[in-house]
Amino acid sequence: MEVLKQKKIIEKALNDSKAKNIISINLKGKSSIADYMIIASGTSSRHIQSLSEIIVKELVKNGLGKYNIEGKTSADWKLIDAIDIIVHIFHPEKRKFYDLEKMWCDPSEISGVVT
Repeated sequence: MEVLKQKKIIEKALNDSKAKNIISINLKGKSSIADYMIIASGTSSRHIQSLSEIIVKELVKNGLGKYNIEGKTSADWKLIDAIDIIVHIFHPEKRKFYDLEKMWCDPSEISGVVT
C-alpha cells in the first residue's frame, strides 16, 4: 500500500477516535527508520490504549498486518511501528516531556490534522 494512503488511514482513525493534537512529520531524507512519524495525545490511559488498538485494527483491516507495538504495559505512551510510519500516542505530560516535534523538525514542516 502506498505510504500516503496508509498515513491518511492512521490520521483518520486517530481523528475519528478523538485523539488530540495529531501531527505528521515527514522524515524522508532525515531518517531511515520511517517515512513519516505521527504523534497524537490521548486523554487518559484507557484512551491511549484504545487508540493503539484502533490503529492496529485499521492496519490489519487494510492489509497492513506488519507492525510492532512498544509500550504495551505503559499507561502514558504507546508506539506503533507500521514499517513506513511510526505512530506515537502520548499522555499530554509525557508528550511535552519528550517533545518529539522539536527534536525532529522545524515548525514549518509539521502538518496537523484538524481535531
